[in-house]
Amino acid sequence: MEGVLLGFGVVLALVAVGFGAAVLLPQQTPAMQKGLTPAIYYITNPALMFILLAETDLGAVIGVYTPIALITAALAGGLYALVARLLLRRSGARTAVGAMASSYVNAGNIGIPIAIYAVGSSAPVVSVLLAQLLVIAPVYLSVFAWTSRKRPGPQTAAANDDASAPLSRTLLRSIANPVTVATAAGALMSVTGLHLPDVIWTPVEMLGNASIPLLLMLFGMSLYGQKPLSQRSVRADVALGSAVKLVLMPLVAWAVAHYLFGVDGAQLLGVVVMAALPTAQNVFLFSSQFGMQSTLVRDVIFLSSLLSLPAVLLVALLLG
Repeated sequence: MEGVLLGFGVVLALVAVGFGAAVLLPQQTPAMQKGLTPAIYYITNPALMFILLAETDLGAVIGVYTPIALITAALAGGLYALVARLLLRRSGARTAVGAMASSYVNAGNIGIPIAIYAVGSSAPVVSVLLAQLLVIAPVYLSVFAWTSRKRPGPQTAAANDDASAPLSRTLLRSIANPVTVATAAGALMSVTGLHLPDVIWTPVEMLGNASIPLLLMLFGMSLYGQKPLSQRSVRADVALGSAVKLVLMPLVAWAVAHYLFGVDGAQLLGVVVMAALPTAQNVFLFSSQFGMQSTLVRDVIFLSSLLSLPAVLLVALLLG
């Protein structure tokens, strides 16, 4: 339980710093948000993924844990998409961003301390990062790029650039995004056993360590002046995404790990706890970068973050 409480405590403290900055510096907040989003997307987040993967024994996680994470995310996101399209009649863009919000877990900051302190191994969190950054994120970003080409109205610079480019180039740019490239480079370092000189590794590590605090502060700033669930048009989407994230996804992870892969004990606990984590702030970053429905994402992140602590504690109680 200590690891669970520590992980959530760190996240809440950093979100509170961002929210407090927005309260105390309302005139400077838009400039800070405008500067932080591309800095995190292009520099600090890729650096973080690079150092995480470069220091991991990939052979220990790819065989079982990563396939479980992929199957779980695909089933959770797929169910959300079916309900959103067939029952709620949502657009392709809105369905895509909701599906990512309902299946993309916050493994990078909450997951790491929880995996280490509560499970005693980093394998569950690294497997989720591999699945999300090398497969799931490129797929969703490609869908975001494709739907942004068809969406009328004002968009971000990135979305406008994508809309004027050939589809093949747009998809290539989405797959070869900075985070995915950095993750692949870190995985290559791990597999080959190569090591960077300290004069290069140390600044990259410093940049990577800055990513999580900056991202959480950015999310905290976005909460100021906003009333979660105040926008009626997204309430059904938020309720659906939060239910899929906190209820369906842990159940799917448990069934897939236990019955398909024969995982049990502490390993099973780690897999299910990772699935019960809240939606990652990266989804908010990605949706903002492509001019998607960020209100939906923000509310799913907020609600899943609020309710995931009891969900994770329940998982730990049942499987621990």
